[in-house]
Amino acid sequence: MTRTVTGRTDHVVVVGAGLAGLSAALHLLGSGRRVTVVERDPLPGGRAGRRELGGYRLDTGPTVLTMPHLADEAFAAVGDRLADHVELLPLHPAYRACFADGATLDVHTDAAAMEAEVERFAGAREAAGYRRLRTWLTRLHAVQMRRFIDANFDSPLGLLTPDLARLAALGGFGRLDARIGRFLTDERLKRVFSFQALYAGVAPARALAAYAVIAYMDTVAGVYFPRGGMHALPRAMAAAAAGAGADLRLGRDVTRLERSGTRITAVITADERIPCDAVVLTPDLPVVHRLLGRRPRRPVALRHAPSAVVLHAGTRRTWPHLAHHTLSFGAAWRRTFDELTRTGSLMSDPSLLITRPTASDPALAPEGRHLHYVLAPCPNTRTGPDARAWTDLAPRYRDRLLTTLEARGMAGLAAAIEEECLVTPADWTAQGHAAGTPFSVAHTFAQTGPFRPRNLVRGTDNAVLAGCGTTPGVGVPTVLLSGKLAAARITGTPGPRTAAGGGRR
Repeated sequence: MTRTVTGRTDHVVVVGAGLAGLSAALHLLGSGRRVTVVERDPLPGGRAGRRELGGYRLDTGPTVLTMPHLADEAFAAVGDRLADHVELLPLHPAYRACFADGATLDVHTDAAAMEAEVERFAGAREAAGYRRLRTWLTRLHAVQMRRFIDANFDSPLGLLTPDLARLAALGGFGRLDARIGRFLTDERLKRVFSFQALYAGVAPARALAAYAVIAYMDTVAGVYFPRGGMHALPRAMAAAAAGAGADLRLGRDVTRLERSGTRITAVITADERIPCDAVVLTPDLPVVHRLLGRRPRRPVALRHAPSAVVLHAGTRRTWPHLAHHTLSFGAAWRRTFDELTRTGSLMSDPSLLITRPTASDPALAPEGRHLHYVLAPCPNTRTGPDARAWTDLAPRYRDRLLTTLEARGMAGLAAAIEEECLVTPADWTAQGHAAGTPFSVAHTFAQTGPFRPRNLVRGTDNAVLAGCGTTPGVGVPTVLLSGKLAAARITGTPGPRTAAGGGRR
């Protein structure tokens, strides 16, 4: 049995209506708790927010949705279904990869289609390697999900299960780059199955092979897009929570927590005092520590993931080679990760994620217009330029991005833009994200699983954390699980499970 909150837990206040907070709220409601959700923004969503710009509807956070059955688990907790609220569009291809040598590869989640594509791209030997890689990724996911990802830990001793030996036997504690290289020799193909390490904040050459589970989510389980944009997911979760009895209080910033001894007794905003029996805290860790009035002692300071510059561009035209998600790889690879994680330099030969949501949902832009989202990884503000430096750097870097994109087949992009929004580490800093990164604490070995900041708060009997800064980590699937795991710390029950890849029927 894992530890749970002690004492009464009848009324729980959830601070933050992002994906983690809404997941926690739904699971708590399903266990019979009374739930109040307090959110500083006027809309639910947190990082997965929405901005309207000249008729364009921008998703301000994640653009890639995998493992939607984890969202369906949250809806199922209150007897609801994700499919009744959101139309999910499966993406075919999941990604299109474009390489510096001019070659392109469509990444399919269907095994036969991807095997044929790999054979076309790199030959029969690599296609056979892909078949073995897919089998390994599937086994890796099966071993990790229930025991290491969808699980609460009280100490590192919780790792000592038969599945730990299975994970070791699969090579999960080796290096990601080397393990992928056992299946594939084409350097371009290896990138497609290892770039996901950047989501975890670690270069593929140094990341644990266990993090190939992210590649499983992207390349095997499938990639989806909610009609109406990614923001449709938290909007639907908020509606389901309200329908199940949650009290959603939007546009109210929590200023402090009222404490009596080792218990939080109320959540205080500028306008009201909300008594509570327990609290779930989902903001970024510095905000949580300020509210709690204490910073946990760690022998080594937390390391944060790289950040990102995001250019949202509403355009009068698009470019036919772009899929919904396009990975545009530069020629450089190892040097790119050194720049992002070690030297603190902006990418000299950038690899970029270009998302064109209007490829799947034209209603996100005015008629005849197109929306493009360009994500350029960059060093966080502790490794690279600080937030103040981005004031002068931002317009120059925006121009560099446009020049790069035009050289890679998007000729006329600058002239086609009619609305735009550039987001830099200075903006992430202003939103309260430590080190100016929306990707929070990096997934180094010392910051993974039971070594990551735990969701139970020492010295406070009834406060639980959720979100990407705590277990299990960064990304939409894991953030949804963090809400479920936080609720389990309060209720003592793990919540419903749905079949992987599908909704509850």
